[in-house]
Amino acid sequence: MSKKIVLAYSGGLDTSVAIKWLRDKGFDVIACLVDVGQKGDFEKAKSKAKKIGASKIYVVDAKDEFAKEFILPALKADAVYEDKYFLATALSRPLIAKALADVAKKEGARYVSHGCTGKGNDQVRIEVSLEALASGLSVIAPLREWEFKSRNQELAYAKKHNIPVEATKKSPYSLDENLWGVSIECGVLENPSKEPPKDAYQITKDPKNTPAKPLYLTIGFEKGIPKTINGRKYKPVDLISKLSKIGADYGIGRSDMIENRLVGIKSREIYEAPAAYMLHTAHKELEALVLDRELSHFKELIAQKYSELIYYGLWYSPLKKSLDKFIDDTQKRVTGQIRLKLYKGSCTVVGRKSKNSLYKEELATYSEKDTFDHKAAEGFIKIWGLPYRRQS
Repeated sequence: MSKKIVLAYSGGLDTSVAIKWLRDKGFDVIACLVDVGQKGDFEKAKSKAKKIGASKIYVVDAKDEFAKEFILPALKADAVYEDKYFLATALSRPLIAKALADVAKKEGARYVSHGCTGKGNDQVRIEVSLEALASGLSVIAPLREWEFKSRNQELAYAKKHNIPVEATKKSPYSLDENLWGVSIECGVLENPSKEPPKDAYQITKDPKNTPAKPLYLTIGFEKGIPKTINGRKYKPVDLISKLSKIGADYGIGRSDMIENRLVGIKSREIYEAPAAYMLHTAHKELEALVLDRELSHFKELIAQKYSELIYYGLWYSPLKKSLDKFIDDTQKRVTGQIRLKLYKGSCTVVGRKSKNSLYKEELATYSEKDTFDHKAAEGFIKIWGLPYRRQS
């Protein structure tokens, strides 16, 4: 009797070949394609998986869950890994692991599989998440075990076994896309001294080819969650999708970084995240308006740790769950509107408004409206500087 295995399936070369490879190892392969907002023809992918030999194909529409339960918590936390990566791919992996565990339970499967490489981060994120969600499952990782040493060997195997792959027009880049952004690596990008070619970017326009006039828009937040664009309410998926399209048209959200991978190596990564860039910029500016100094500064430390937990695959860890409670508490005052200006690849804040604002013009002004007690400053300085007074 064949052993049931649930494969995280994308429709690409690696997971398509994995179906046949796993079948050759005696597995009954159940393909699980999780829709987190990536582009693609899912019906075509289903047909391909069936043709290769998958006994069942699940297509899980997880866009709403991805937006509400993964993206928005990361946004509220201000989680950006190493100041440049908005964690689009990293955020999707614990959700994919959850879908794998759910399908495995439904099908009575004791094995799960994925198409992650042996030196990447995603293998860790998926497998550690599976340990937290369903520790009784065994993981088979073909790319860590199979005999292929190169993409060309994989292609030869695919051709031999009539596996349909779009390899003749293959991109020199490795891509991963979802609702929150695009990750691009490989090819010439592996040389960190080289400027990314124009064709490396997948969704954003070259800033020099964007509109000649700036675009202004206002994003409204309620308790840290973006709700409106220019006063119109949107559901999370629709709001993110709309901002992604707008931002891409203005060249917003590109980043080129040398990244410290969890497995210990450095890699050169290119990211595009228009909506993420715009929302993080607006959210942090609103927090600056409504949070007091000590809370604001401490939350920056939490943001760094939270981003590391996501990057390291520890979404389901006790620490992350505890930090969520703290972060949710900080967001009680984060309600208001932020006006952004988009122009030639830049996104800048040009207006802020909140009923919870801690900014007081009468205290900050240097005009005749000033109500600040200047005389009190002398005593404040003496007390503040007391520990540093030179002893003689």
